[in-house]
Amino acid sequence: MSRIAVYPGTFDPITNGHLDLIKRALKIFDKIIVAVAENTQKKPLFPIEQRIHLVETVVSGHSFVDVCKLDKLVVELAKEHSANVILRGLRAVSDFEYEVQLAGINRSMEPSIESVFMSPADDFAFLSSSIVKDIARHRGKLGNYVHPEVEKCLIQKFK
Repeated sequence: MSRIAVYPGTFDPITNGHLDLIKRALKIFDKIIVAVAENTQKKPLFPIEQRIHLVETVVSGHSFVDVCKLDKLVVELAKEHSANVILRGLRAVSDFEYEVQLAGINRSMEPSIESVFMSPADDFAFLSSSIVKDIARHRGKLGNYVHPEVEKCLIQKFK
């Protein structure tokens, strides 16, 4: 049986922290499905099609990573892909309460799917898409935080 994990998020935009988590998760799982969510509760900077394209670009060198649109409950997407794990990143204690609530509701809907939490590498513990967008908005240097293609899109967006 393959160990398949779904990694859901808005990825607006995908950062080097997201990529680090994906790479490290590939040491544990046979396949990672990166599920890019629309998230109507947020006002994304990039449309979903562009976010999916950027994620595909960033993970293109990793053959055991697939990218898809998340337009349903994550547990339903996981079942469709025969995934038995939902992968989530925890940067700080502030993330923990929300993530535990999500894990609990997902487990109540689909007990066969587990949530697994990974903390970021030290270099990315502070990094978030919101922080990256703020740096870009103020024309700061992005090279350490995002893939060059993402950097190009951010610079274009804030011209």
